[in-house]
Amino acid sequence: MPKLKTRKCAAKRLKETGTGKFRHHKAGARHLKSSKNAKRKRRLRQDGAVSPAERSRIKAALPYGL
Repeated sequence: MPKLKTRKCAAKRLKETGTGKFRHHKAGARHLKSSKNAKRKRRLRQDGAVSPAERSRIKAALPYGL
């Protein structure tokens, strides 16, 4: 059996936690910040969690983990 290829787009955008869940950066935090309030910008700094429905697709994209 040949080796499976890692999806580089997923490898660069996701981090795996110790429990096997995945985290991602939230969208909308890069520009046009003056129109966003401080609470919203603070929440955008935190990583978002990948939903359990998407987890199987991500595990297929990253066959050998991160």
